[in-house]
Amino acid sequence: MLLAGDDWRRMFDGMEEEAWRLETLPVYRVPQEEAAIGRFLTGEPVTRDATQPWFDRVKAYVADGRSVGRVHIVAQPLSDYLRFEFEHYRHNVEAGEAVRILDVTNGANPLTGVQDFWMFDRSQIVLMHYEQDGTQISREIYEGDPEPFREYQRIALAKSVPFEEYVKGLDA
Repeated sequence: MLLAGDDWRRMFDGMEEEAWRLETLPVYRVPQEEAAIGRFLTGEPVTRDATQPWFDRVKAYVADGRSVGRVHIVAQPLSDYLRFEFEHYRHNVEAGEAVRILDVTNGANPLTGVQDFWMFDRSQIVLMHYEQDGTQISREIYEGDPEPFREYQRIALAKSVPFEEYVKGLDA
């Protein structure tokens, strides 16, 4: 089953405990972000206003006792898109999202071949399908056994570091 619009939003609102994401791409082509990326590349900061809808949702989920988290697999040098996304992550973390980074610049990727996905309550998996250039094609509810995805989460969390710790190393 493919998910879009309100059905996609209901996945988040319906979670009981956790929404968690694995991000594997260096670039996500999102038409709504093109102008904002252009402004960022000219030196304009990413303000919380720009992230406010997600910020508010994460803050509400966390206040309700639920968690939102992600691990993004990256390699340096960071793409312009990742530098832009990292500015969003600063706000996401402030809202309570547990953002972590798994840097594979100097080592093997422990999750090679694993595609992007969201996992809700460690039982519902939504596969994120992208073109080679990072353009999203679709979101699909995975009908199989969620256990491999729980293992991917375990590996990603074990091999990654909190976002704040990662960016301190970049700023040094």
